[in-house]
Amino acid sequence: MSWLTQTLSSSIGKKLVMALTGLFLCTFLIVHLVGNLQVFRPDDGLAFNSYTVFMTTNPFIKTISWGLYTMILLHAIGGIHLAYINRQARGRVGYKRSDNQSSWASRNMAILGIVVFLFIVVHMANFWYTYNFGEVPFKKYTVDLTEGRLLETEIMPQDYRLSTKLEERLSDDGTSKTVIVKDLYARVEATFTNPLVVLFYVLGVAALAYHLAHGFWSAFQTVGLNHPKYTPLIQGIGFWIFGIIIPAAFAVMPLYIFFRQMM
Repeated sequence: MSWLTQTLSSSIGKKLVMALTGLFLCTFLIVHLVGNLQVFRPDDGLAFNSYTVFMTTNPFIKTISWGLYTMILLHAIGGIHLAYINRQARGRVGYKRSDNQSSWASRNMAILGIVVFLFIVVHMANFWYTYNFGEVPFKKYTVDLTEGRLLETEIMPQDYRLSTKLEERLSDDGTSKTVIVKDLYARVEATFTNPLVVLFYVLGVAALAYHLAHGFWSAFQTVGLNHPKYTPLIQGIGFWIFGIIIPAAFAVMPLYIFFRQMM
């Protein structure tokens, strides 16, 4: 295994680890966005809360999640280390890259990465940690099964507890069901009433957009997928999908919740 250790510890190996972990995180962003979009459903948070329970209790998803946390740390630590090595190398040879040879994002990937990492830490502290280890109230939903519409909701008492994060009960006549679930949706709403928090999230997503716009196609280049025929397509996906559309969709959520509650 010495060859593997030597490869991963080399400059090329570090870049390869950065590329592969980065592409894995790009895939996760798509899944995470699908969950966040449940916020826009007019069901008082039922779909979002149900999605949250699935993502935090399904054994397969939980295993993937711990792999994700590892990937985030590897990507962040590897990026900072690579930036340090590159800066040291440029200092030794007196090399200075001109502004015409690279984009602003490519010259500041390490700084953008640090900002994004801090953003992720704050985000997980606000929601993931609070949801799993903090005090999150329960909410009861009553759903009409014949028409699939929400009949009523009720916030459970603060001291109400369940042994699980979600419990469903079918009515005696089978026409409706009651869903009692941990209400992370309420936590999201409360968090995004603060304009400073909303601004922080929008700026964090902006840093993510710059980071992804360059990092996505750069990762493909690192793994050797670089060809005049398909490199423009990869760059286009990196810019439009991961640099514009996905970050914009993430930014819309806190803005939507903030302005909706202002009305």
